Amino acid sequence: MRLTPGAARDIDLDSVNLFDLDLYTSGDPHPIWDVMRAQSPLHHQVLADGREFWSVTRYDDVCRVLGDYREFTSERGTVVTHLGEDDIAAGKLLTSTDPPRHTQVRRAIGAKLTARAVASWQDRIRDAIVRFLEPALDGDTFDLAEQALLLPAIVTGPLLGIPERDWQELVQLTAMVTAPSDPHFQHGSEAATLAISHHELVTYVTEWVKQRRSAGGGDGSLLDHLMSVRVGGAPLTDEEIALDGYSILLGANVTTPHTVSGTVLALIERPEQFEKAQADPSLLANLVEEGLRWASAACNFMRYAVNDTRIGGGTVPAGGAVVAWIGSANRDESYFPDPHQFDITRSGANRQVAFGFGPHYCIGAPLARMTLGIFFEELVQRFGSIELAGEPQHLRSYFIAGMTHLPIVAQKRKTP
Repeated sequence: MRLTPGAARDIDLDSVNLFDLDLYTSGDPHPIWDVMRAQSPLHHQVLADGREFWSVTRYDDVCRVLGDYREFTSERGTVVTHLGEDDIAAGKLLTSTDPPRHTQVRRAIGAKLTARAVASWQDRIRDAIVRFLEPALDGDTFDLAEQALLLPAIVTGPLLGIPERDWQELVQLTAMVTAPSDPHFQHGSEAATLAISHHELVTYVTEWVKQRRSAGGGDGSLLDHLMSVRVGGAPLTDEEIALDGYSILLGANVTTPHTVSGTVLALIERPEQFEKAQADPSLLANLVEEGLRWASAACNFMRYAVNDTRIGGGTVPAGGAVVAWIGSANRDESYFPDPHQFDITRSGANRQVAFGFGPHYCIGAPLARMTLGIFFEELVQRFGSIELAGEPQHLRSYFIAGMTHLPIVAQKRKTP
């Protein structure tokens, strides 16, 4: 998806198709969302196959849809690739479960992912990121987007308890889930790609659990933690462990690589912003927040209206699917002045909702923030300049805003 919008143009919302994959691969959805926020904050679309959904694009409406589970449930599905199909994992998969069960399970799992808990992993993550960046400094072309897909596995694989020999396969499978129509990851039809990836990922975690149990214990990793979690005095079922392990793998491999690529491209296109970050390390935390806002890697989330619900000046009927466009909320001019400007000195960048909002706010956000903070700290210290070495290639997905290729050439920063 193009992150810097092109020139303003006339847009007929009646002819807009938000499920047109070309809009995200080679198109420009931001001008469309701008018009939707101004003219149609609740927008209804019926697909050619009869499926329908309502879109909210304003910041406040997005937060309401994601934040109020009594009005908008997660238990029929949360991603647009499953529009029209009830989620068979509802009530078992954490992301497809509403409170109070969601709160109970999240609290137990999240104990290992608080900012305080992940702080102890900082040195290991820094070592992994330094090793990741080293090949980019040899003067040759380095495809940052392609290599960054493996970055979460490099960083979190040891923390999850996943052996290095499995990282590449799991990265491929999680990419198949999030971009089942992208030619880099597609196997047969979109439906077949989703079915294969879901089955393989759940099977992987299921087998992992069996092996750990037969070995008589684990090594204290995050997936081991799932096996020890107790909710209401009872352990998670094997199915819940498999599904939540799958969800953790998926989450770890989605936000970080595409935020890295989108933010680095923004810095390449605006070298003065890169220079500001080099000159003032105190701006690095804000760089991360602005990068999260700018890239909005998880482009949207879906919910279903429980009852007829007024929102955005209209009504969503009971049972209607509502798509909350994160990428639009993070460019809402009511909250982010000059929203299409990438500015690491921006005040209020931390109000971005790239990690979602409400009960389902990303459980791995502290780890992702720390990883991104270390990544950009090492980047500005080690890189003197970064230039494009070819055209970026965008992910073919209406769920994830990302890139499959971002060829760069970097020069080492000269030490004083």
